[in-house]
Amino acid sequence: MSEAKKRIEVDLSGRIALVTGAARGLGRCFAVDLAAAGAKVACVDINTETLAETISAIQAAGGTAHPIAADVTNSQRVDEAVDEVVKLWGGLDILVNNAGITRDNLIMRMKDDQWDAVLNINLKGTFLFTRAAARPLCKSKYGRIINIASVSGLMGNPGQANYSASKAGVIGLTRTISRELAGRSVTVNAVAPGFIVTEMTAKLGAELLEKIKEEIPLKRLGLPQDVSDAVLFLASDAAEFITGQVLTVDGGLTV
Repeated sequence: MSEAKKRIEVDLSGRIALVTGAARGLGRCFAVDLAAAGAKVACVDINTETLAETISAIQAAGGTAHPIAADVTNSQRVDEAVDEVVKLWGGLDILVNNAGITRDNLIMRMKDDQWDAVLNINLKGTFLFTRAAARPLCKSKYGRIINIASVSGLMGNPGQANYSASKAGVIGLTRTISRELAGRSVTVNAVAPGFIVTEMTAKLGAELLEKIKEEIPLKRLGLPQDVSDAVLFLASDAAEFITGQVLTVDGGLTV
């Protein structure tokens, strides 16, 4: 369980989960909380050093985790990662597509490589893992795909044309795949965080963050636990009739 007080009771005993971008930030929080709920968690990231810290945190709390070093934009490696989980634990029940980056710039100054890097990791990576995991998730009879989008994909954000486009793409992908896999009892939903206390938002600086808080109806930034609770809910039995939806966790910012 992550550092914040436990607020949602979910039993995922016997379930097998895979979380991308699990080395730090929200991804680590998701992986730790899924493991605390009883799931075996495959933790995927390209950064093996910080990924080891996630594995250690899960194991120290008595959970089961397995590290997989993978570039989410490499189709062959993605297929291998999913196959590795299925061979190790016998299947896959829950996929959390969390891996993402930012390369912010105004559109007139944005370089091709800034655009390509963000779209490749945030959107293509989500597509590749969804495609690779679709068959084992269908066999599971409990399939859950949870894609981490962003309010930037709903409302846009100056300086983030690439990021906003990638997250809007994730939302469109979520809604389409939910229709494709519904007949196999696989639910596909997105969580769209607003401004959350992470390393990414810390880079904005204290002055800008105070202005952002004033624009949020609840007058605070979100905590990683706020987002993780939403992921846990969508991964649970309680969400079995929810699919194709975007759950915003933003303190009312997009109301």
